[in-house]
Amino acid sequence: MKSHHLKLKHLIMGVAMAAFFFTSIGSVWGGYRMNVDSIKENTLETNRVYAQKLASTAESYLHEAHQILGYSANQMRDKMEDEDALNQETERLRLQNQMFNSVVITNAEGLVLSVSPPSIEIKGEVLTSIGGKEALSKKTPTISKPYEAMTGRLIIFISHPIFSESNEYLGMVAGTIYLKEPNAFKTLLGEHYSKDGSYVYVVDSDGRVIYHQDPSRINDVVTKNKVVQAVMSGKNGIQLVENTKGVKMLAGYSTVPSTGWGVVSQKPLDIALAPSFDRVQDVIIKSVPLMIVSIIIVLWAAARIANPLQQLATLTEESLDKKNVEGLKSVSGWYFEASSLKNVLIRSLSFLHGQVMFFKDQSTVDPLTGVTNRRTMDAMLAEWLASNVSHAIILLDLDHFKSVNDTYGHAVGDKVLQFSAKHMESVAREGDVCCRYGGEEFVMLLPNTTEEEAAQVAERLREILATTESPCGRPVTLSAGIAVYPEMADSTEALIEAADGALYLAKQAGRNQVKVAEQSLSKNL
Repeated sequence: MKSHHLKLKHLIMGVAMAAFFFTSIGSVWGGYRMNVDSIKENTLETNRVYAQKLASTAESYLHEAHQILGYSANQMRDKMEDEDALNQETERLRLQNQMFNSVVITNAEGLVLSVSPPSIEIKGEVLTSIGGKEALSKKTPTISKPYEAMTGRLIIFISHPIFSESNEYLGMVAGTIYLKEPNAFKTLLGEHYSKDGSYVYVVDSDGRVIYHQDPSRINDVVTKNKVVQAVMSGKNGIQLVENTKGVKMLAGYSTVPSTGWGVVSQKPLDIALAPSFDRVQDVIIKSVPLMIVSIIIVLWAAARIANPLQQLATLTEESLDKKNVEGLKSVSGWYFEASSLKNVLIRSLSFLHGQVMFFKDQSTVDPLTGVTNRRTMDAMLAEWLASNVSHAIILLDLDHFKSVNDTYGHAVGDKVLQFSAKHMESVAREGDVCCRYGGEEFVMLLPNTTEEEAAQVAERLREILATTESPCGRPVTLSAGIAVYPEMADSTEALIEAADGALYLAKQAGRNQVKVAEQSLSKNL
């Protein structure tokens, strides 16, 4: 009795301590999760606002670039023959605010009349670059996609046409931005608001990187990135995304309307969440004294509560041993909790006995479809094998059932399984057994049946399903494999394997058909 008393006391202490422990852990974890969610939400929103601000600034930058080039075009239209004036203008445009890395003025045929800096040896040459050809062809203000210029540099070409007062096209003035060299555009994007691992990158409308803090990444195509896919489609927003190096990022993104560029501002998730770990650590350290006091109180209270339950626990164990619920009724509940526990135990044991009987009856049936379950199927096949009963099995598999679940949901998928099982039972003959083999696979066990008879049953079921609207709103089809014992196998495992092989051939041949193992593998029924 003493050992029983100690076990009961220790059990209650353990339960109380577990409750205290998990409550404490739950509180800390809940606080941590709230803090994490808040940090994620705030970081995502901060990055979204920052990306939107940079996108707006970039839009203004490009608009200003066209304004500056447009003003210059108006000034130069009467000076296209004045080499000194053209040279002064290209030099002024390049040095004025470092907006462009180089500036060119061409005539209507694309012949370079002036270039700054002069070290670029294209003066007197006809522009053949992608950006130059596009500008000459369109004769409108343009911003090119990134391309490699004649100088070998990766550039963006921004141009403005030059028209005479009589609206005759005279040429263009254009500025270039070297994507891998310093300029005002790079400074605009590179001055990030913090030094905490956050960074910005910009992609063009084709998903090509045109700005990145790592110069080696410029010109990379990153269309597989979900955020890049979003900005390429013109969307603004936030997203938790995994970058090309497998690092999870909290990203905000926005588009530059005039060019289709996308600005992405992101911060590594682990860096963003680092403060949460520090706060949790502080909470745990500060809570240790209170936790020690609480544990002492819990242990003392658990011991006090355990003592009155000693007798009830002992009698309950004896009642279980004797399987005598009446023995529990004789226990005197001298306080409310003991009385309530006694009544609950009596009701629970009575209910448990009833449930055991119920589940014993239900153990042979698949709960979803109502047909025989796999366990009972195996037992029946083993019994037939031991009694040397000849039999056939039909292994059925619903075609493309995954698409039913994916398209209509698992609730509709369950109804399709029930629908299929119902029709399987409708074609079964007296003595045949319908079973659910697993997932969308079913088995029909047909005692004393030839392969021709089994094929007729399977074909009848296949035709019914193929021509009857199912719960998903359309017919579903099945593929079936047939094997017969003992002609095709000498064991249950070999029989199922043979049927599975025939099923595989039915699937391979295009589905919605029945195949018989061995002798009739090539026959399409």
